[in-house]
Amino acid sequence: MSGTSPVLQPPADAVPPVRHPDAPAPGEPLGSHYAECFGCGDGQPHGLRLEARAGEGVSVTAEFTVRPAHQGAPGLAHGGVLATALDETLGSLNWLLHTIAVTGRLETDFQRPVPVGTTLHLAAEVTAVSGRKIYSTAVGRIGGPDGPVAVRADALFVEVKVDHFVEHGREEEIRAVLDDPDQVRRARAFEVNP
Repeated sequence: MSGTSPVLQPPADAVPPVRHPDAPAPGEPLGSHYAECFGCGDGQPHGLRLEARAGEGVSVTAEFTVRPAHQGAPGLAHGGVLATALDETLGSLNWLLHTIAVTGRLETDFQRPVPVGTTLHLAAEVTAVSGRKIYSTAVGRIGGPDGPVAVRADALFVEVKVDHFVEHGREEEIRAVLDDPDQVRRARAFEVNP
């Protein structure tokens, strides 16, 4: 990506990412981490409902179809929605590391318009890890996984503890998640960036 700021460049002592041994297998759908997530949840009527799959190494692929509720200019996806799709895809990478992390910085390049009705094909990978910092990159293509590039992003995620969400989230939602008897659903609600 051109013009990436220095904060998104891994330091010299950064290490390659290591896929967690319990990470989903390549090709496996990651599913929604939280039903109310605007990016991947099915509880948001106008959300992206982005569907991510584990890739090889520490990578994911994802898709979402731009609907009329996602437009900015007539007939075209809103740039903020496209940035959200990139952020959601990049955040999904943390499942492969088994790390709870939040977006620290996200830089996007918009290279071509994305019309309503288009399926955006996204691919993301972690490029390096340095302490609590996770460096990653993503690209979104139209017309298929090998189609023309519409959007790109570089990101820095920062590892946090569950307390981050408990301390900063709205009490009603936090309480509902913590009271959920399904341990897996309760744990997954806090797995991806807010």
